[in-house]
Amino acid sequence: MEGYEKFKSQILKKTGLDLSSYKERQMKRRIESLIRRHGESTYDDYFALLNKDKDIFNEFINYLTINVSEFYRNPGQWDVMKKELVPYLTDNGKKKNLKIWSAACSTGEEPYTLVMVLSNFFPLKDIKILAVDIDKEAINKAKIGLYTEKSIANVPDEFKKKYFEQVGNAYKISEDIKKCVEFKQMNLLKDSYPSGYDLIVCRNVMIYFTEEAKDKMYHKFNQALRNEGVLFVGSTEQIILPQKYNFEAMRTFFYKKNV
Repeated sequence: MEGYEKFKSQILKKTGLDLSSYKERQMKRRIESLIRRHGESTYDDYFALLNKDKDIFNEFINYLTINVSEFYRNPGQWDVMKKELVPYLTDNGKKKNLKIWSAACSTGEEPYTLVMVLSNFFPLKDIKILAVDIDKEAINKAKIGLYTEKSIANVPDEFKKKYFEQVGNAYKISEDIKKCVEFKQMNLLKDSYPSGYDLIVCRNVMIYFTEEAKDKMYHKFNQALRNEGVLFVGSTEQIILPQKYNFEAMRTFFYKKNV
């Protein structure tokens, strides 16, 4: 299907989303399945449809930003967080709060998991997490905080009882947990990064980007951390040469910023 290069330019101008930073074969496959779903045969016709129909435009953004998440995804890594990382970051309890950023937070499962892990160490009133995502609709879902039984399957029983209320077939997370997270829309490929973080969590999103885009993001994440702060990545996203970005591996999937 022709017209992808022109479509990329149009989408960049319209949304700020740079499709050139995503792996091309994977991205084209996803978009072309949408084009066919709506009965169109060219990128031009599909772009005209995006401009005309707000619902189809929102579907496009949701589909591309790949919102697949669950609480305590890869539970063993959250055990490492609880047993080793938080004690390290707090200097075994001497530091009374942490500055934390959940990047590409999707529909909120990850930042809310962070709050529950941190609640083992701090009162909820002292926990504040910045959570960002490019997908406005995903952020809105996160703010509502309504989840399926499957998505909360790995939540420890004590937290299920304490922080979730069953609503029909779904589970609503408590307002006490929601108050700990500030959600914002952000494009990690384009926007400037905040700074001074003890911990940045960015999991299961880098796999969709080109090597060039990842290279820039790892450098920017490093600059956003305080000295000896930690970057926590996804289970398919080990950094092959962490020293290239001024990191050193603490544990698999956890990288410390070198001084």
